[in-house]
Amino acid sequence: MEKVYQAMNTLEAHSLKGLLSSHHIECVLKGEALNAAVGELPADVQGVTLWVAPENVAQARQLLQAYERQSETLWVCQHCGEENAGSFELCWQCQHSRE
Repeated sequence: MEKVYQAMNTLEAHSLKGLLSSHHIECVLKGEALNAAVGELPADVQGVTLWVAPENVAQARQLLQAYERQSETLWVCQHCGEENAGSFELCWQCQHSRE
């Protein structure tokens, strides 16, 4: 297995694992148990990492880079006018779809 990503938190790690799984890429999360040590361990060892088989590394990194690019963009809800992160499919304010 090869490390392809370090998530900011467990929620992001599980979301990204789901993304990879939806593209038939098996993913293992490492470091979840370290969340109990937040504040006791250095920040660089607290993150949850995503690991995939060597034959899936290129495709996984491509998907994860697309995720990062998308999360950097913003969109405005057509229903309520609220600004949302690019990674949101629903408006966080009114729950209407991005489209």
